[in-house]
Formats: sequence, structure tokens, C-alpha cells
Amino acid sequence: MKNVTISLDDHTHRRARIRAAELGKSLSGLVRDLLENLDGAAGPGEEIMPSGITRSEYERLHRQELELRRQLVGSGFRASDRMSRDEVHDRDRERREWHEARERRS
Repeated sequence: MKNVTISLDDHTHRRARIRAAELGKSLSGLVRDLLENLDGAAGPGEEIMPSGITRSEYERLHRQELELRRQLVGSGFRASDRMSRDEVHDRDRERREWHEARERRS
């Protein structure tokens, strides 16, 4: 691992330290994450979310999730129509299926 020294004015340094603390990171970790995302995923001025994706990508995925949820609700899908509560919580069945699948792989 290489060390890099950068110079920042006091205001930028303070803002960067505050932002790093908000994200639960060190300033070094924040800079490392930003530099690791130089592969074109983030454009100039785009914010990188704590998950490592850009805000615009996060918003796109969020819109996609909302649309899929809307489609599920509109289709009349109900998970309770598929399995009873007892079937959902049948851990013995889950164990049996896990062991059967493991035996098939052997």
C-alpha cells in the first residue's frame, strides 16, 4: 500500500473531516474510497454514497424498486396465497431440503 500526501486549505480539510465522520470513516478512508471509484462510475461533482454507488445510481435503483413494487401490488400478488404460515416457518422441512440438496451435490 502506498502513502500519498495532499495539501488542503483549512476550510476544505475541516469539511472533509466532518463528512468522513458522518460516514463513520477516517479522512484517509474517505479519500481512498473516492480514489477507488475513479473508474468512471462517478462523474465530476457526483456524490458517492456510503454503499459505494453514486447518488444518481442510487436514485435510479430506488425508482426501479418503487415501480416493481407498484407492479406487484397491481397484479394482485399476495405471498399468503402461496404458502401457509406453518409452511413458511417449517424449519424441519428447510433442514431436510438443505440436507437433500447437499447429498445430491456429493
